[in-house]
Amino acid sequence: MNGNVLTLTDRAAARVKQLMANSPEEGVLGLRVGIKTRGCSGLSYFVEYAKEQKKFEDVVEDKDVKIFVDPTAVMFILGSEMDYVEGKIESGFVFNNPNEKSRCGCGESFSI
Repeated sequence: MNGNVLTLTDRAAARVKQLMANSPEEGVLGLRVGIKTRGCSGLSYFVEYAKEQKKFEDVVEDKDVKIFVDPTAVMFILGSEMDYVEGKIESGFVFNNPNEKSRCGCGESFSI
């Protein structure tokens, strides 16, 4: 680990670059990663466009992309790796999180 809250795989960085290049909005600086309370296990990840750095937000600069980490999510994702996978049925960002204690059967939510 490089001391960041979050690291990115090459696939994740490539997907972030692609999303940034095709962003429907002006002034997007990177992507924001956070945690929401939902799902059968209690917590789920969210990823959205970031137009500014929020107060107390960590910024991970890795592989020429910026990921803004919501301050309420830091303690839940510390040490995680963000990846991007493409399957036959669905594609998306996945998080390899050493803090997870369990994950629901559908993979949408997790618990710490």
